[in-house]
Amino acid sequence: MPQNNITPPLIEFKGSTLPVVTVSLRSLQLGELGEAANALFGDDPFFDGEAAVLDLSQAGAVSSAKWQFLKELFRTHGLNVMGVRGGSDELRQSARTAGLPTYAAVDRSARALPRADEERSEPPPTGVPAMETAAPPPAPAATRPEAKPEPSTGTLASTKSATLFLTRPLRSGQQIYARGGDLIVLAAVNSGAEVIADGHIHIYAPLHGRALAGASGDTEARIFSTRFDAQLVSIAGLYRTFDSGVPADLAGQTVQVRLTEKTGDSLGKLVVEPI
Repeated sequence: MPQNNITPPLIEFKGSTLPVVTVSLRSLQLGELGEAANALFGDDPFFDGEAAVLDLSQAGAVSSAKWQFLKELFRTHGLNVMGVRGGSDELRQSARTAGLPTYAAVDRSARALPRADEERSEPPPTGVPAMETAAPPPAPAATRPEAKPEPSTGTLASTKSATLFLTRPLRSGQQIYARGGDLIVLAAVNSGAEVIADGHIHIYAPLHGRALAGASGDTEARIFSTRFDAQLVSIAGLYRTFDSGVPADLAGQTVQVRLTEKTGDSLGKLVVEPI
């Protein structure tokens, strides 16, 4: 019988969506940015090697920056800067000269990640510029599992609604995203793990990691946990971290996380309260 000796191609193109964090900068001064980053993330890397794009649209009237030092600054916090967007023509040209290409605006439905605001457990120093980060829509199932039934294991399943059920523990570094609906978690979310939903998040197990509800901007979304010990919680981009540990009146308790009513241009205040 003849054998099939077809050699696979050395190069193949496959469409995919990779997770990329957008970092909005209001200053390009290294000293100010270093202080702001330390106030946001602390001494340990907050991210786990995610790619990042610097948004320069609010950076002011500057024409250049120390791009290699900026890349190293964010690398210490776990972000790999791969390019820029926004800003003046001169600033983008300066970035391109330094090897950072320019990218177009990302999807407006991107989920929100840490912002420097009053909800941090420790406010940033006076005079430190605010920093905002936002990530685009989560990656496909290869890197971030979504609502796809797995009857063979019974660990992850979706209903006819947009609700996603998670019935297995989530380990450090893993992420689950409930696109367009709620997320119900029936197993522990361990430290370093992250659960995300466009709607509400219900966790009927210990929450040791991060939980982000209203990821597409729903300010009515809430987070419920029957055993609260979170690293970070967020509603519609407004977040609170627990770098020094969860307060005694919340630790191990059944809590809800919600936003208060809007006041003017403000989203409201993030509230974590026992129920």
